[in-house]
Amino acid sequence: MMKINAQTHAPADPLVAKATQAAEKFEAFFVKKMLNQMRENSRTLSGEDGLFRDKTGHEMQDLADGLVADALAGRHAFGIADLMLKQILPGLSTGTAASPSPQDKPVSERS
Repeated sequence: MMKINAQTHAPADPLVAKATQAAEKFEAFFVKKMLNQMRENSRTLSGEDGLFRDKTGHEMQDLADGLVADALAGRHAFGIADLMLKQILPGLSTGTAASPSPQDKPVSERS
């Protein structure tokens, strides 16, 4: 079973490090697309004099969305990276989840 060093949060294996980096980049990409779509829908739904119709800050808002997406992905906030790693490297123990979900517990331990 591959482990991640808890002190530095760095994987002990280069393959695990590359897989983790790729999974985080995918999660960031997904979250950024979601934020961009939400922002675009807000712009579309706002009226002609609406707050989101001003095109001056669109690029800055998109940049900020990208930075937020990267930060969230680095924390595995949505769990997409964890799910990808679980599929790619089934023996990996990331330790990013605070507590297991009820489905992960044995039937005898479920309340």
